[in-house]
Amino acid sequence: MARTPTVTRDQVPEKYREAFDHETAISSGAIESGPGSVMINSPEMRKRANHLVFYFRQESELPQKIQEMAMILTARNKDCQYIWFAHAARARQEGISNEFVDALRDKKPLPKLPHDEQIVVDYATELFDTNRVSEATFKAVMDHFGAQLLTELTTMMGYYALLALNVNAFEVGVPTGGEAPLVV
Repeated sequence: MARTPTVTRDQVPEKYREAFDHETAISSGAIESGPGSVMINSPEMRKRANHLVFYFRQESELPQKIQEMAMILTARNKDCQYIWFAHAARARQEGISNEFVDALRDKKPLPKLPHDEQIVVDYATELFDTNRVSEATFKAVMDHFGAQLLTELTTMMGYYALLALNVNAFEVGVPTGGEAPLVV
């Protein structure tokens, strides 16, 4: 359980109940785990944020492998065990090498990667470490992905950083089993 209790419909101000109902419809009226269990404290905000995640899942042409890589790079940068748990196995399933995932998890030197993966790692590393990106790194990802997909990649990293901040601040529990946790 997170630092805040599970939100129930009767706790939500009337003007936000429609958003609450919309967001909890598939979970039988409550969201008890994950980032959603925190974000439902502000039902309308969560509803708006979910438009973005649904875009990534259903409409974005950014390859799923690259999306999962962006998610685990963000999880590592933010030391977010929950996002790591949710996406490390998926990254492996999408073709990200075990060697890369394990090295990222354990804060060890990363192996050589295929070009499309390496430029994402370089981009994410620079952006997270310096809040900027060099001209050479930007050109490499822009040349490979184009402006639309590079914008989506950057926004996805920001979105998962938003989730990580909520999960970490509210101390959302990580399910048991699955991937080994991040070394922090």
